[in-house]
Amino acid sequence: MAKQTIIITGASDGIGAAAARTLVASGESVVLVGRSVAKTEALAAELGVPHHVADYSSLAQVRRLAAELDAAYPRIDVLANNAGGIMSDRTVTEDGHELTFQVNHLGGFLLTTLLLDKLIASSAKVIQTSSIAARLMAKLELDDLDSEHGYSAQGAYGGGKLANILFTRELHRRYAEQGLSAAAFHPGVVGSNFGNSGSGILRWLYANPLARRGMLTSAEGSDQLVWLAEGLPGVDWRSGEYYEKRRVAKSSAKADDAELAQRLWEISEQLVAL
Repeated sequence: MAKQTIIITGASDGIGAAAARTLVASGESVVLVGRSVAKTEALAAELGVPHHVADYSSLAQVRRLAAELDAAYPRIDVLANNAGGIMSDRTVTEDGHELTFQVNHLGGFLLTTLLLDKLIASSAKVIQTSSIAARLMAKLELDDLDSEHGYSAQGAYGGGKLANILFTRELHRRYAEQGLSAAAFHPGVVGSNFGNSGSGILRWLYANPLARRGMLTSAEGSDQLVWLAEGLPGVDWRSGEYYEKRRVAKSSAKADDAELAQRLWEISEQLVAL
């Protein structure tokens, strides 16, 4: 199989960095995208791969990133939308959106849609790092996507991860016939720095040494990202699906709502001013 150009966002730490190491070791052409200049540069130097820096709290930076990627790489075989996070308090970005929703959904949505022509021409795979939180704690209301009413860190994070699955469904519906493939996955509960910015039970869980012993390592959590990136859609996995432990899994009932997926896409286009 020819070497693929694989772009991984959220790649400077956690499962993104672990996946990058594995994919480079297997001979793939990996491109790192991270928020931290220092961490992203350090990993790029370690692996000998190109890198780009963008903070998803700014949609202007996402637009700049899309332009950089489009200019730098003749084809993109895999776009792994792995950037994300959970915020303890409700924060509004410079773009006027709740930060958790923007970082987990709108940033990746904007990057993907700006690169769509190249992704379709490359018969690319678009991979979304979602979460079991989409099933357990999601708050996603189309008339309150920015959580102006009744914000909770867990609800906003779960809503963003549900949006990842809905985005995957709608990407497949719109573009599968043009050769694009899409999948979302839950990496498992990973003992990375991810939960440090959360609150309540999540902060306690990630700060508890005994609880962390039962968590996956970042390398273990990156397994499905690597599997989806290297796998062949239609053979190894099915486009449009959500995966847990390399198997198609059920998320919340809303995740299977085709009308919700379509409306979320349309509203997201308006929110990012496409």
